[in-house]
Amino acid sequence: MKESFWGAAVVAIGVITIFFILFFQSITNTDEHNYHLLKEATEAAMYDALDLASYKNEGVIRIDREKFVENFLRRFAESATLSNTYKVEIYDVNETPPKVSIKVSSSEQTNLTGEVLEFDISNKIDAILETPDVE
Repeated sequence: MKESFWGAAVVAIGVITIFFILFFQSITNTDEHNYHLLKEATEAAMYDALDLASYKNEGVIRIDREKFVENFLRRFAESATLSNTYKVEIYDVNETPPKVSIKVSSSEQTNLTGEVLEFDISNKIDAILETPDVE
């Protein structure tokens, strides 16, 4: 009888351990997905927002603020996970020199102990558009 209780305890501990592994893997994957999505969407939106007329006329590299925000939100929304709710905060967009600061937050929830546990996941990026020096 004693051995069967030990067997049941080992199985229960194994199931709980697998649950924890899957939960933390989900959090890690969400964080990694958000980071790469933020990085790629920011870079592509900065290239899309380049003001080519300003560069041709004055030789100044600058981005258009409204065009950047529009392109960033469109690109981010196209690739974001539909099951998450995101909060996008654009802190700073400098047109000359091209620099942006963006923070994306989302949350993960679990109901492990009967109460809802919520983990906030935030990613922040400060990006400067670098261009080769042509002389």
